Amino acid sequence: MRSVGVVTTSRADYSAYRPLLKSFQADPEISPKLYVSGMHLSPEFGLTVGAIENDGIAITERIEVLISSDTPEAIAKSIGLGLIGFGQAFSKYRPDILVVLGDRYEMLAAALAALPFKIPVAHLGGGELTRGAIDDALRHSITKLSHLHFTSTEAYARRVVQLGEDPAHVFVSGEPALDHVLTAPQLAPEELHRRFGVDVERPFLLVTFHPVTLEYEQVDWQTDELLAALDQARFSVIFTMPNADTSGRVITAKFRQWVESHPGVTKLVDSFGAEAYHSVLRRAVAVVGNSSSGLIEAPSFKVPAVNIGIRQAGRIRAANVIDVDCNRADILAAIRKAASSEFHSSLQSLVNPYASKTNSAVSTITSVLKNARLDDALLQKKFYDLP
Repeated sequence: MRSVGVVTTSRADYSAYRPLLKSFQADPEISPKLYVSGMHLSPEFGLTVGAIENDGIAITERIEVLISSDTPEAIAKSIGLGLIGFGQAFSKYRPDILVVLGDRYEMLAAALAALPFKIPVAHLGGGELTRGAIDDALRHSITKLSHLHFTSTEAYARRVVQLGEDPAHVFVSGEPALDHVLTAPQLAPEELHRRFGVDVERPFLLVTFHPVTLEYEQVDWQTDELLAALDQARFSVIFTMPNADTSGRVITAKFRQWVESHPGVTKLVDSFGAEAYHSVLRRAVAVVGNSSSGLIEAPSFKVPAVNIGIRQAGRIRAANVIDVDCNRADILAAIRKAASSEFHSSLQSLVNPYASKTNSAVSTITSVLKNARLDDALLQKKFYDLP
């Protein structure tokens, strides 16, 4: 039985991991070890470790990394705490192979901690670009620390190879979160209202706005521009919490203040969980903000996405995405375009570029992780030079 470690740090990556973890649980050849860290363990971000426990997935170790601040110094210290914490965790519970996803600084700490233990690392989501965030540098650094790579598109696979990774160890899997997103059970409007106090039976915008970490000094006025546009759009608004990034608390404070001044038509939800989030997303007039969900998940539901600013710059886009600068006039115009019946009609034949082109992302990833030879040939990486 091969032990496969999985690092989860937030509601976003757990949404992608969830079908994969279920596959691991059902496979007699895999023993999953789940390392939980980051926002999952913070009451401020909804203590989403509870969603993992409710899914019946055993937690191997909890690694505390967040401190009560979101300054650049605090983020740097959190990376250091993560490196120490994951090192201690791997000393106690060493997996045969470690799975990390995406571009969070907690993921970088886990991949770096695995290095002296000679633990092979499998990276999901490499090769993507988000030029407006420090995530870009984190993601590519994780690629260089990893030994197996699972990308969502062919273009991203080529970029991983361009970074010097062996093509034989790069697999185009698609996004695992999308495998069953259209067929999964959805929560009824009454259940969503009972659990979260949201009304999805009247037209609403689903808003997620994260700090642009390469522009964190501008978060204050950027959030004001977004809220000014929402004031004029005159839709109900459901906000989700920003990430634990530099200046994220500025956004949260402004969202809470705006919700208090617009009673009855707005709601701020700490965390929906995957099932509820997708149930809400599919009913939204549009997704507004700068979250990757507008680019990766919204196309599956043919929901428009108003993507603000440079945080997602460089990522592949489907036709549902309307890119705008961070000013109230452009945001408002984009919301009105996204809400129009003409734009909604234009998305009826939309194909999500991040969905698996084969059988399923989960089966591709599971098969490779079970059958890969975890020997010196894998661990002793050679830089692959392009012809």
